[in-house]
Amino acid sequence: MNPKLQAISARLDTLLEGIDFTVREHVGELTLVLPRADMLPVLKRLRDDYDLRFEQLIDVCGVDYQSYGDGVWTGKRFAAVYHLLSVSKNQRLRVRVFAEDDDFPVVDSVIEIWPAANWFEREAFDLFGIIFEGHPDLRRILTDYGFVGHPFRKDFPLTGYVEMRYDPDQKRVVYQPVSIEEREIVPRTIREGSFNG
Repeated sequence: MNPKLQAISARLDTLLEGIDFTVREHVGELTLVLPRADMLPVLKRLRDDYDLRFEQLIDVCGVDYQSYGDGVWTGKRFAAVYHLLSVSKNQRLRVRVFAEDDDFPVVDSVIEIWPAANWFEREAFDLFGIIFEGHPDLRRILTDYGFVGHPFRKDFPLTGYVEMRYDPDQKRVVYQPVSIEEREIVPRTIREGSFNG
């Protein structure tokens, strides 16, 4: 681990004493894993601490770990991942918070800490079905309001359930069951019989 990451990790150990967390370095970046119960006070500390000063939220994304690691994953299924940047200190941190319930994933909204989280949390809700408790306007942002399901979940069918199209006779958009025929999409390598490779 490089000295800058070691300094961040050491500061996290001091700042978060008494809190159940893990820090891991991978590909030159630190990931802090927190329990949901501690996430809001810890994230405020990360923003306000003079030595860390993660004043900017770069991204919030959802993750579905259902088949992670070729299906050997045994932890919680859904997580919200926060990418933080300290402009003043020129350092980054990734924070992962797992939802406790796989059937109804809920984490806390961080809009009060970083207002930029608004649309990011809506996107994670729309695509993964993660509920951000305390979000002032949690509704779909990328899919249609009548869309059923969350398309980035690992158990969502590849062809979906319904398709929508404009019907020129009715002069409106209509929904109908998916009419895509199953087909093989893996390319095949064709070699001539005389090929000596």
